[in-house]
Amino acid sequence: MYRQWYNVLAVSPHPDNSFEDERMLILVVDDDPPSVKMISFLLEEEGYDVITAANGVEAMRLLDERVPDLIILDIMMPHIDGLEVCRRIRERSDVPIIFLSAKGETSDRVQGLDMGADDYLAKPFEPAELLARVRAVLRRTEAGATRLGMTRLRIAGFELDPALGRVILPSGKRVDLSPIETRLLYTLMRHAGRTLTHDQLFNSVWGYDHFGTPNELAVYMRRLRRKIEPDPKQPRYLITERGVGYRFEPYPESD
Repeated sequence: MYRQWYNVLAVSPHPDNSFEDERMLILVVDDDPPSVKMISFLLEEEGYDVITAANGVEAMRLLDERVPDLIILDIMMPHIDGLEVCRRIRERSDVPIIFLSAKGETSDRVQGLDMGADDYLAKPFEPAELLARVRAVLRRTEAGATRLGMTRLRIAGFELDPALGRVILPSGKRVDLSPIETRLLYTLMRHAGRTLTHDQLFNSVWGYDHFGTPNELAVYMRRLRRKIEPDPKQPRYLITERGVGYRFEPYPESD
C-alpha cells in the first residue's frame, strides 16, 4: 500500500544555498522507494549530493565508506528501526541527524531527540519545510564558532572551547560536545548565574524559529548533563527553574 509521506506542494529550488563552494553530502535512509526518490530529487535540486540506503544495515555499511554532512533517517523500518540506527551512529559520530516519522506526537519527538537526533519532522510534511530544516541544521553545524563570535570561556574550573566543540571539566576531564551542546553550554556559561527562559535558549542556540517545546529542550539538557555533571540525576551546575528555564550555576553550594 502506498504511503503518502509528504504534502503535494510546488517547491522552488534554491540554487543559491549557502554551501555552493563545496557540495554537501546527505545520506537518506528510508525503506519506501517513492519517499527516497522524492527526497533525493528535492535535495539534488537544492545543490546537495545524495546517497541512499533502504535499511539500517545498508546505512551502517555506507557510513564505513563515506562521511556524510547530514543524515535524514526514517524511524519506521524493518529489521533495525531508525532509533536503533541513530543509537549506533551516536556511538561513533556526531553527524547531524533529522528523523522522519509518521508519528508526530510530542512523546515521539522527545524520544527521537533523546536518542541523539538534531531535528524531527513528522510525516506528511511539506517539501519546503524539509528543505528549511536541512538548511538550518547544516547552518548550525557548519557556521563555525569563530564566525558566530563565540570565544573561549573559563568559568569556575570549566574551560569551553567552542571552536573545537570541547569542554575541560573542573576534574580535568576533556569532553567532546555536539554543535548544539556546544552552543547551549556556551549560552548558559555566558550568562552564568542567570536563569534563561526556554524562548531565550531556543533563540540563542538554534538561531531561527524552531518552535521547540520545553520537553524538547529538556532532552538536550539531559544529554549535556550526562557529559558534564558529576551526577546527572542530581545536577550541580545545570539547574532547572521549573516552568521558566535553566541556568548555569558556577559556584554550587558545597554538599
